[in-house]
Amino acid sequence: MNEWMLRFDTYDPSDERRREALCTVGNGYFATRGAWAGSSSGGRHYPGTYVAGLYNRLTDEIEGRTVENESLVNLPDWLPLCFAIGDGDWIGPDDAELLEHQQELDLRRGILTRRFRLQVADGNIISGTERRFVSMAETHLAAQTLVITAENFSGVLRLRSGVDGSVTNSGVDRYQKLSGQHLVDLEPSLPDDATALVVARTSQSQLRLAVATRTTVRHNGLPTDEPSSVVDSSSAYQDYVIAVRPGDVVRADKAATVYTSRDLAISEPVLAALSALPDRPVFDELAEPHALAWSQLWQQFAVELEEPADGTPAAVRLNLFHLLQSVSPHSSDADAGVPARGLHGEAYRGHIFWDELFVFPVLTLRMPALTRTLLHYRHRRLPAARRAAAEIGCRGAMYPWQSGSDGREESQRLHLNPLSGRWNPDATYRQRHVGLAVAYTMWQYVEATGDEEFLADHAAEVIVEVARFFADLARYDETRDRYVIEGVVGPDEFHTGYPGRPDAGIDNNAYTNVMAVWLFHRATEALNRLPHWRRVELTDKIGLRPQEVSHWEELTRRMYVPFHDGVISQFEGYADLAELDWDQYRRQYGDIRRLDRILEAEGHQVSAYQVSKQADVLMLLYLLPRHELDSLLERLGYPINTQLIRRTVRYYLARTCHGSSLSAVVHAWGLASLDPDQALMFLSQALRSDSGDPAQTGTTAEGIHLAAMAGSVDVVQRCFTGLTMSGDVLRFEPQWPTGLGRMRMTLRYRGHRLTVETGADGLRVAADQGTAQPIKVRCHGTTQSLAAGETVQWPGA
Repeated sequence: MNEWMLRFDTYDPSDERRREALCTVGNGYFATRGAWAGSSSGGRHYPGTYVAGLYNRLTDEIEGRTVENESLVNLPDWLPLCFAIGDGDWIGPDDAELLEHQQELDLRRGILTRRFRLQVADGNIISGTERRFVSMAETHLAAQTLVITAENFSGVLRLRSGVDGSVTNSGVDRYQKLSGQHLVDLEPSLPDDATALVVARTSQSQLRLAVATRTTVRHNGLPTDEPSSVVDSSSAYQDYVIAVRPGDVVRADKAATVYTSRDLAISEPVLAALSALPDRPVFDELAEPHALAWSQLWQQFAVELEEPADGTPAAVRLNLFHLLQSVSPHSSDADAGVPARGLHGEAYRGHIFWDELFVFPVLTLRMPALTRTLLHYRHRRLPAARRAAAEIGCRGAMYPWQSGSDGREESQRLHLNPLSGRWNPDATYRQRHVGLAVAYTMWQYVEATGDEEFLADHAAEVIVEVARFFADLARYDETRDRYVIEGVVGPDEFHTGYPGRPDAGIDNNAYTNVMAVWLFHRATEALNRLPHWRRVELTDKIGLRPQEVSHWEELTRRMYVPFHDGVISQFEGYADLAELDWDQYRRQYGDIRRLDRILEAEGHQVSAYQVSKQADVLMLLYLLPRHELDSLLERLGYPINTQLIRRTVRYYLARTCHGSSLSAVVHAWGLASLDPDQALMFLSQALRSDSGDPAQTGTTAEGIHLAAMAGSVDVVQRCFTGLTMSGDVLRFEPQWPTGLGRMRMTLRYRGHRLTVETGADGLRVAADQGTAQPIKVRCHGTTQSLAAGETVQWPGA
């Protein structure tokens, strides 16, 4: 790909589903996969359209247990623009000889284009171009055009446009034995000659939805005859019959609207969908405001790199593009959080994980108002988190590992291993650290914006309640004279327990314990920053006693953190586990990223070995500046130094199979100051975790990995620049790799719009004209004041 275009010059059926995910077009409210227009779900294609936050729950019986799954619902497909010759079948890339095929995604304008030449069995050739977008200017609008040419034949060309309501959720092979029929009471209709409509309801959540299209068709520039109507039990189409000669051109322009009963400021979905349809859709006219909206987004999210030979700038843009299609200003009213796999597929069932931890640093430093609205998703579900904590006997709030519509725990207790075909217990719901991520993102937003109102009205309550939960989770161990946290799972999901009790959780996960200590500091600080009247209100409301706050201070001095052999232990007892013969497994299996499945298929438990899906100890280096991590551990009585950090990074690097797409992000961060060349290698892997070699991109066909995409950009913007925010100071400690040349990016901080330029020759920060108060910027140990319209700079270290 070049800097602004993702292009596939051939058609590869085995890779088509992954390309469909990578060629998704969306606007943060809804998105549509890049499937061939009119294709049906199957091994090669999977058309899918998803609205942020539109979930439904279904029930199945598995292994004698009743299992519930809440899923992001696949909506009726608005894409069908099918064509055929005479009375033949509809023609697609799998039904004719494909003479030419090119697919390209224009990142600058958010438009997907497919060009093709097809030859059917009798030698007739059709060439065509199809373009589409989901509007970044209009929340509920999408548009499409198809221009086809009858190259060498005379006869009848048939064209079909409409809405296919016969969809199910069937895009993930592992879920095939589970129910996927979420839509009921389908009502397809053709309100007029140009309009198709499918109305439906979700079976459990009782949400009503409407997908409407309007199509105009022209033959050699002139309107065609009125179409015939085709309506069945689920779908509605218009069929056009056109007599063509060699060289004739037929063009269809189509607009689509999507509304649901979750939407604000509407009477009901059907009226809204029909009212919002353009009277006479013209693709190019509808594309103009859409392209302008993208242009303005790119100005705000500019991350410009000199072009290295490895195409890093293009990969950065692609990842930013898919981030903005998943969460954008159109997400603000959706109450949907940050979907782990974007709106690009059905993996993880569209659930919300801790992935916001990797996403918000990119959003907050460019569009803080969007982060603010997305954080409301967590605050609104604080009551559910309180109930979950109470159910296990704790005060405060316990956020779920997987969240959906209402904030209950959506994680499954059974997991299918596709290698063995066995359903196994799944204890990943014990990942209590998700609450730490929620509190961390709340605090980082306040630090970046100075939004004391949000702190007082929302963030402080969440931060304090999560701190109360972890304080109750911690147990005093008399033998150590320290506090311990037992029975949890860290970010490395492989170890959900110990050998012999693989599902009971592990004890004293270093990441969880250290970040809990960080949280106790921040909870105290959050309370102290509140106005007195608000602090009294909040403590009265939640029943927070002074003794609890005093206990937090004790925990910041007495929490236990495990070490072994001069490194930080991933958890207590990690060093006692067996070592794996890594060379043997690489020789035998090649791709060993999912060692948990490989070992289970062999009859072994991954929990018995020193292997990591992602080394969660290194997450501490991702979240905490070294001076802050050092301070936390030294206060606990665990002095650390650069050599200990170096040994820790190397130790886990040798024992990590990188089964998580986030692993490369975290390793790049951990290696940035120790081995810049190796850090760049991991950055390259992270940037291409979805768009790289198809053999290495795992489950991208089921949806992109949003956190890895955003996290790879964050390595560039924060890790290599050493960007942190604390104490009302914007801080830089650049460790800029020479292999990246120079970088220029746009940021927002405390009301300022900043342009940051960095490279081997130094750092420059310029503030746009404005009325915001001066800020403090610190680099290489020197602090300068920066006012609107001014520039500060530092030479290279």
